[in-house]
Amino acid sequence: MASKPRVIPFFDYCNIQRPFRENGRCVARVETQPHLCNGHGRTHGGLLMTLLDACMAGAASSTLDETGSVVTIDMQVNFLSPGSGTLTGEGVVLRGGRTLIVTEGRVTDESGELVAKATGLFRAVPFSPPKA
Repeated sequence: MASKPRVIPFFDYCNIQRPFRENGRCVARVETQPHLCNGHGRTHGGLLMTLLDACMAGAASSTLDETGSVVTIDMQVNFLSPGSGTLTGEGVVLRGGRTLIVTEGRVTDESGELVAKATGLFRAVPFSPPKA
């Protein structure tokens, strides 16, 4: 089941795109830009964590109906190599439930090298639109 994509302003700021989100799987991409880098000119770890959160939350929320959403309860990240260029994240649901959803995510660079991996725990919640 695919839920309707939500507008997330921080993802827009980071230029994170989620072109695929369905049946417990989500793909997200980001192009590394200078304002998203650390002092070494590589992708900032915070951006990698945001990309992982985007793809794992997308995978988790894709298992819910239109009225459902998810919030991150826990996320464990391993940084494996420096990232740069276009990065692709993929999230998959390992185990879903009515309230808790366990996911796994990974980020690769353009050459297919593994940059970071994560596990995430998400809580299903009713969707509530942002307050103005």
